[in-house]
Amino acid sequence: MLVDALTLPQDTVLETELCIVGAGPAGIAIAREFIGQPTSVCLLESGGLEPRADLEQLCETETIGQPCSIGPETRCRKFGGTSNFWCINIGGGQWGVRLAPLSAIDFEQRDWIAHSGWPFDRAALDPYYERAQKVCCAGPFAYEAEDWTTERSPVLPLDPETWRTHIYQFGLRDVYAHEYRQEIQQSPTITAYIHANVLELETDDLGQHVTSVRVAASTGSTFQVKAKTFILAAGGIESAQLLLLSNRVQRAGLGNAHDLVGRFFMDHPKVYLGSWIPSRPRLIHQALLYDMRRVHASPIMGALTLSDKIAQQEHLLAISAMLFPRSKPYQAQATYALKTLLYELTQADGDSPAVGKVAFLKRIIKHLLTGRRCPDDIWKRVVAIASGLDYILPATYRTLKNKQPAMTGLGRGGWSADQQAHRWFHDFEVLCMVEQEPDPSNRIILGAQRDPFGRLKPQLHWRLSDQMIQSILRSQDSLADAIAKAHLGELQILRDRDNLPVFESLGSHHHMGTTRMHPDPRQGVVDETCRVHGVDNLYIASSAVFPTGGHANPTLTIVALAYCGPRLASG
Repeated sequence: MLVDALTLPQDTVLETELCIVGAGPAGIAIAREFIGQPTSVCLLESGGLEPRADLEQLCETETIGQPCSIGPETRCRKFGGTSNFWCINIGGGQWGVRLAPLSAIDFEQRDWIAHSGWPFDRAALDPYYERAQKVCCAGPFAYEAEDWTTERSPVLPLDPETWRTHIYQFGLRDVYAHEYRQEIQQSPTITAYIHANVLELETDDLGQHVTSVRVAASTGSTFQVKAKTFILAAGGIESAQLLLLSNRVQRAGLGNAHDLVGRFFMDHPKVYLGSWIPSRPRLIHQALLYDMRRVHASPIMGALTLSDKIAQQEHLLAISAMLFPRSKPYQAQATYALKTLLYELTQADGDSPAVGKVAFLKRIIKHLLTGRRCPDDIWKRVVAIASGLDYILPATYRTLKNKQPAMTGLGRGGWSADQQAHRWFHDFEVLCMVEQEPDPSNRIILGAQRDPFGRLKPQLHWRLSDQMIQSILRSQDSLADAIAKAHLGELQILRDRDNLPVFESLGSHHHMGTTRMHPDPRQGVVDETCRVHGVDNLYIASSAVFPTGGHANPTLTIVALAYCGPRLASG
């Protein structure tokens, strides 16, 4: 059943057995476990079925220190949560998210990374990973390179003692907001409330048992949900914020007896390692495994990561390096000249730069013939464009034929379908996601500003460490050496004028660590079952519980951990 909380009378009291806060991938996965079961479930979602501009204000967050993306562009107030933001075009009119489990070493206590180590090993999570794989609508639970290689698409012959290949798969975006929502709506024992904004978790007099949550449907209407068990599935920012706001009994916030709630915030900064220039053009087709493409109907993509051996020897953070082919230098210059000319000419006429290609060609001809509003160097640009038509025209044809929009960042792919790819591409841009080590000074606190419901907004204190910078630099050198020793060409390392890494962005919208997991309440907010220390009926299903982040996108691990919630709640 689906209910709009805006229709509830003021001071309504709802009673249920299980209350889940947050209808994102984790909350939805848990709720679906109770379809056909007698347990009554209340699922609370602060957003609606469509985005609302006023709700975006609830995601506004101040950042102190270095900038990190944690605002409305990264946290979605809508049924389905952040799945609504997944934007990788995986073909066939489908959009998805990159998936991979954490590596075995990510669960270990690593001597060179303070506060590292999970309370269980990777094998303990594997059964839940397999279930998460299915709910994410991905292929088989197979992430080793040999599961996907063929004679035509082998792994790059790098020394496996230094760099190895791992696989990404891609899950579907729309199943959460559509198919799974319909399943929940049809369940007689599950009620999902939209426009239900949790203001506070209310407890007994000792703060050891959550009795209810206070919820606002609007700035003037509130209601209450009482339950036996509560699960916060509200993400890495909101989960910490709600614990800190719930401070009537425990003045520092619920579960915050040791000042750990909000600390150890982590993300995955994205870094340009450099350009791999293959020693032979045909080597481009030996890199087919590293393109995003379908194998046995499953969208996959290979990437490079450090071996456990080299990470231990060099004391390096985890890293995942992806390869994206680039055109030859003169072709890149032609493309740039075309794009800038298109922008300037359409701006001169007061139009949007996103005009159609035919309209653009007509405009070019008109401006050339009349000389009206032409840039001073227009002929120089036209010559540059003409010199690169051998790339521009086929690229335009491929884009139109595949009906794929131009992608940037880590969302690119599909080039390997062209048998003549080696003719169009000169080198590979090497772009990677980097692990951020857990640092207690990187933290979420409550700021001084208030949101429309009167709650104190979260404030992030965050910076990159010298350890991360040095790890990236050593990883660059290691990959360059591995490529050279394998006779694959050269990695032209990219660094700035101060010989430091060049970041594509300081985060990947992967908000982790703010309610970290540890069996000792002096070192973690939740225990190994994801239960908040000192509170007997409150669990957290979120990347907020990650002790470390590894190099992989957190989605698959979030959903795998979420399955602990219904297991514990039911027994």
